[in-house]
Amino acid sequence: MGNAEGLNLSVSNDFVKTQFTVKGKVTDSDGNPLPGANVVEEGTSNGTTTDFEGNYEITVGDNAKLVFSYVGFGTQTLSVAGRSTLNVSLSEGEQLEEVIMVGSRAAARSNTESPLPVDRVGVKELQNTGQITFDKSLQYRIPSFNTVQTPVNDATSLLDPYEIRNMGPSRTLILINGKRKNLSALLYTQTSPGRGETGADISAIPTDAIKEVQILRDGASAQYGSDAIAGVMNIILKDASIGTSATVRTGITSEGDGEMFGIALNSGNSIGEDKGFINYTIDLSKVNLANRPGTVSAEGEAADFGADIADVQEFLSRRPDAGNINGSPETTAAKFLVNGGFELGENSDMYFNGAYVYKKVNSFANYRTPYWRTVTDFPYLADFFPGNNPNNAGGYDGYVPTFDGDLNDFNATLGFKNETNGWYTDVSFTAGGNRQTYAVTNTHNRNFVFSPSTWLDANGNGSVDDGEITEGSSLYRENSALAFDPGGTQFNHIVGNLDVSKSLSDITTLSFGAEFRSETFTVIEGALDSYDGGGADSFAGNAPENSGKFNRYNFGGYLDAAFDFTDNFLVNATIRTENYSDFGNAFVWKLSSRYKFLDDKLTLRASASTGFRAPTLHQIYTQKAQYSFIPGQGIQVGGLINNVSSQANLLGINNLDAETSTNITVGLGAKLSNNFNFTIDYYNIAVDDRIVLSNEIGATAAGNTALDQILQDNNLSDVSFFANAIDTRTSGIDVVANYRNIALGEGNLNFSLAGNYVIQNERDGAVNNPALVADSGQSVVDATQEALFFTSRPETKWILGANYEIGKFDLLLNNTYFGKTTFKQQGLDENLRTEFTPKIVTDLGVNWSASENVTVAFNINNILNILPEWSFKAENAAGQAILDDTSTNAFGLTPAENFSNLLTFNQRYSQMTYDGYHFSQLGTMFNLSLNYRF
Repeated sequence: MGNAEGLNLSVSNDFVKTQFTVKGKVTDSDGNPLPGANVVEEGTSNGTTTDFEGNYEITVGDNAKLVFSYVGFGTQTLSVAGRSTLNVSLSEGEQLEEVIMVGSRAAARSNTESPLPVDRVGVKELQNTGQITFDKSLQYRIPSFNTVQTPVNDATSLLDPYEIRNMGPSRTLILINGKRKNLSALLYTQTSPGRGETGADISAIPTDAIKEVQILRDGASAQYGSDAIAGVMNIILKDASIGTSATVRTGITSEGDGEMFGIALNSGNSIGEDKGFINYTIDLSKVNLANRPGTVSAEGEAADFGADIADVQEFLSRRPDAGNINGSPETTAAKFLVNGGFELGENSDMYFNGAYVYKKVNSFANYRTPYWRTVTDFPYLADFFPGNNPNNAGGYDGYVPTFDGDLNDFNATLGFKNETNGWYTDVSFTAGGNRQTYAVTNTHNRNFVFSPSTWLDANGNGSVDDGEITEGSSLYRENSALAFDPGGTQFNHIVGNLDVSKSLSDITTLSFGAEFRSETFTVIEGALDSYDGGGADSFAGNAPENSGKFNRYNFGGYLDAAFDFTDNFLVNATIRTENYSDFGNAFVWKLSSRYKFLDDKLTLRASASTGFRAPTLHQIYTQKAQYSFIPGQGIQVGGLINNVSSQANLLGINNLDAETSTNITVGLGAKLSNNFNFTIDYYNIAVDDRIVLSNEIGATAAGNTALDQILQDNNLSDVSFFANAIDTRTSGIDVVANYRNIALGEGNLNFSLAGNYVIQNERDGAVNNPALVADSGQSVVDATQEALFFTSRPETKWILGANYEIGKFDLLLNNTYFGKTTFKQQGLDENLRTEFTPKIVTDLGVNWSASENVTVAFNINNILNILPEWSFKAENAAGQAILDDTSTNAFGLTPAENFSNLLTFNQRYSQMTYDGYHFSQLGTMFNLSLNYRF
């Protein structure tokens, strides 16, 4: 039994006896080599794959038949008939059935047999996007997948939030070769999409290590457990045992920044006498800063900071962007990954994979202008940050705190497969972790904190006399350090899996299994001066009372039965139960079916399921003070309290429970010919008790409640917390269509169209507010929160791709349509909304096979230099009156201009915002890569 396609992992006795070697070459109809083609001795698992020049060598019996196959080409079966050389030419046009690994715990099925919608993306398709990281490649291949960069978001610069079907990053389960990938240590807490959630760091996975990606667009908690409400992404690693390739990549933006350079090596080798394989990837890259600040409004600055407008104008005349640095940060990454398998016996295999990623990000906080942090308030800043401002002592001209993040991510799996009497058993152990630590420099602790007074009994009389007490000195401010260690976070898990399956008859396949998982979340304590008194200006560290190590475990089991009543009619049923040490039990089920007709040209499929998502340890135990931009109030310090704290008890906040969901999917698939196919799927996802990070809850008008006391005791402007606050409903339609092998001149033209349209994405019912919050006239979910959950991702997204293959060239044109997003920012009048304009981003690629060993790829991403644009829209007549109002305030700003300044921090974020920003573009990007196959 083998676990690598085309790899010889078991050898028959006849094979050992004959020792007859056949060599040859596999090419396409034009004589071009087909690397990675499968060559298998018919009726056995004895096989191999062609090398980069299309050559193969295999030892078989002299009367054997060889089966030659390659994805996208027809399969040929030829008799050896005593020949030692056998060359084969495969013709294009006949698509091989696509093996689907996700969706059922029974045996893998072809795509046309699957009752569930699955996207398959090969490594070539990912590389053809020209995007630097894996997650951004998916953004331009999968319509229901969305991710954006978030500027000046501190730790968020290490990992961008992503999601499928607008459901947040924590509701998509990530698998590596079918095994659970560890979560990131990062919890998104800023007002950006993904707020209050966490997900696995898929950007850390090197693209060159990926064979293909399978995305199940359907709830799958019954098969895989928590986190699979929106779907499952299974990343399948390369398993080739022959060949080595090296790729050099470079790129730059049209603005002349964001320079990128990377080198990747992928190599496969056989183990023993073709008993196994090992495939490894090394990927090293560096991306420089791409800065996209806006031109700051002097009038808005003067109004916000109460500064003399002449001083503001003088500063902005030298620094029109107010010194802000935002966009895409400088990122350095080193990625290492290995995948392998080995035959232990005739019916047993061992498999393993492991990865380690190191990433360092250098980013910046908002520039502290000289009228924001003034030398009048902080005289020592003239010594700390000398500059060239003629109006201040020492030339003090403000400062920009830096934020450096170090990320370490690892995962490893060791497993064993066995087949005995038709029973297939898979036992595995997986470990993974993610650690993020931070450093803040070029700033100070501006808080009044004094060392204790000391008494020295100089005359030894046992009483306090004059001059014997030394008062405490200031620890910070003029004595502050300029660099701080604020700590960080870490997440680890270990997972044990047992999966068993057997075909009981021609009709019934039974599968069952169990999973044990232990998770640990650690809040790493910062140095004293990083949090003391309020901490470093820009990013406060983790205080001891908010730090610690938190653990839980869970045990789950499932039972899966597939019934092939006829060749056309399939029913699949799954049940699962889970027990968590911290919140209890969960029971879920799934039922799916498909029916094929018209000679398998059409397939009807449907599924219904329940699901659940356990609250993450991050959501349960995170407690901290954080700096954030509040429109109209500038940078404020808010507090996030956890649900097991004494403060939560005072506020009447309940402990977190699991989310539950009901998923329905109905679809139609058509394979009208070998060259034309399409699928249309409707989905409806209802989530109850959805976990959200609340709105910032401020002081009450009375000023004497428990909430007010908590804010006063902790010197906070507001407080937020997690709660099972809302029920939601999300529905939509996914469309995928392909039309290939259209003869055009001397080449072939291929088209693909994929789209996602959101029909409904909204709150279902009232918000479940704690009594104290409701009594204060506030809500844990306001209009801004609802916009983050429901309208901050495109309501529709379409990808139209075309590629033309002619000779040694492959020309690619890709158009991605991002539909509108709408938002309701804090501070915006309730009669207005912001709306991001629909845009089409066009990418062009050219691949040139310079020789059998060398391929050159040139990509121009966003060739038309399309950037996000937003505008105000009126909700009603009162809103239109605001937009039409040309009167100005004391600073010369119209109401619309004033709101614009509030939302963009006086135009600092005119291009990239914290909220409804619906796609990431820094201008036109030029990328060049060179691949050499050894």
